[in-house]
Amino acid sequence: MYAAQTTVALELVNLKKDYAAPDGSVVSVIDLEHLAIADGEQVALIGTSGSGKTTLLHMIAGIVAPDSGRIVYDLRGLGGPPATAASVAASTPLLDYRGNGAPEPKSDLFPQGVTDIATLSEARRDVFRGSHVGYIFQTHHLLGGFTALENVLLGMSFTGRKPDRAWARRLLDDVGLAARADYKPEKLSVGQQQRVAVARALANRPKLVLADEPTGALDPATAQQVLGLIRKLCQEVGASLLLVTHDLDIAHQLPRVLTLSEINRASKPPTTATPALTTDH
Repeated sequence: MYAAQTTVALELVNLKKDYAAPDGSVVSVIDLEHLAIADGEQVALIGTSGSGKTTLLHMIAGIVAPDSGRIVYDLRGLGGPPATAASVAASTPLLDYRGNGAPEPKSDLFPQGVTDIATLSEARRDVFRGSHVGYIFQTHHLLGGFTALENVLLGMSFTGRKPDRAWARRLLDDVGLAARADYKPEKLSVGQQQRVAVARALANRPKLVLADEPTGALDPATAQQVLGLIRKLCQEVGASLLLVTHDLDIAHQLPRVLTLSEINRASKPPTTATPALTTDH
């Protein structure tokens, strides 16, 4: 747990997700007791293929709902009083958009407070993600019919705010692509495409950036460049970073490194009782 004065950006509590196997059995994918990420903190999460790391990111982003547990964002660091880990853990959601007749906000504008997105409807999670979360995929997922600049502007389209073309151009400049702002993805190299994707993820000035193997499809030199850009831009906007990877060299460049198998109880093999020894007489 963090010191009392530390401001927490995200806290996960008793988070669980199961899936049905083809034979009808239930497979536990995520069973995580607790994880907290501080404001501005950069964390690497190491996980092998099939370990549930993408499922975990999808739940944190609100793409997938958990079966149970809490996914608590503290937005008070965006201009309100700071929160501590204890206050987040003890708090209740300040919002109640659960499909129960509560008024719908017109855009992104959730109040700056503590929000448990596990309590929100799918539509409200989408709004929240568009306003407060940046997501970087292993492959860029740029829209081929749009220029680099237009793809970055799309990252602002779900915030309810007017697109900020100056900020989009600033981001492209920061990733070294100001001269290619009007290029479509097919005219860019793989590394350049991923740099556009990094700029897009920061376009909404997010509270948290989630990066799912963002360097996995890149050669080592380009991977280092992209990692450096992700970290630099997160620091610039004050965003926390959770980067999942199987690459130990990438992971250990971040200040805090976690292993999913150590914090996810679903990844741990079941314990079996040791049979008692018997003595023949």
